[in-house]
Amino acid sequence: MNTHLFNSLVLMVAPESSSFWKLRDGEDLLMVTILLLVLAGCVVLAVVSLMLFYKIRAMLNPAAEAQESKTFWQHFTGLKPLHQERELMMEHAYDDIHELDNPTPPWFMYLFYGTIAFAAVYLAIFEVFKTGDDQLQEYTQEVAIAEQQREEYIKKVAGSINENSVTVLKDAKSIGEGQVLFTQYCTACHGANAEGKVGPNLTDEYWLHGGNVKSIFHVVTEGVPEKGMISWKKQLNPLQIQQVSSYILSLQGTKPAGAKEPQGEKEATPVAMN
Repeated sequence: MNTHLFNSLVLMVAPESSSFWKLRDGEDLLMVTILLLVLAGCVVLAVVSLMLFYKIRAMLNPAAEAQESKTFWQHFTGLKPLHQERELMMEHAYDDIHELDNPTPPWFMYLFYGTIAFAAVYLAIFEVFKTGDDQLQEYTQEVAIAEQQREEYIKKVAGSINENSVTVLKDAKSIGEGQVLFTQYCTACHGANAEGKVGPNLTDEYWLHGGNVKSIFHVVTEGVPEKGMISWKKQLNPLQIQQVSSYILSLQGTKPAGAKEPQGEKEATPVAMN
């Protein structure tokens, strides 16, 4: 069942209790589905038990069964006593096999009418009054919530990273994410392999503003306006700046083709981590 459809129906029946019944995620919907299936199973078991009971009673005492009036259960199931089955027998027979002209059971018709009623309610909620969210809207909302949670987590983690506490990341995942960021934001000035274009070569031992992780973190964060290096602190959070700084340091000594001539002062830097 669609989560928002269930919520809308509950609001129509008991609006004051909506905060308790509101399904918040897939686990809630799964629990409700399991409960409904268990309930349906109990109903089916009760129906089968009653059917067996009436069948056995009719077989054991057909005379008494013939004298009884039609019960509610017989009306509901559309069943007739065994002694009345001859009235349903069709004229043709094949190899002495007779066919009964049984009508569609009322319970099946009730179920069929119920699906029509459900479709009408669904159509009214989602297509006519537009009070429910369709699958695309649900997906968009869930993605937005997940993105918000991700940003909150990143802010929480990145909040502890600053110019004084930053360290070099060496795990493959962090280096890979730093490479993605470098490719997206830095290649225009420093080249695809950090060989240097408008900006300096970042793979040699010479640095204009320091070659340790704290110096690189500061330059990326604050920029160098007089040299055309913009500040990236509005586009990148501290964790991302730490990742791209670590990736830059991992390129030391790679000697890419077409590397720009050294600029700045020579400084000892960590060896390449590739």
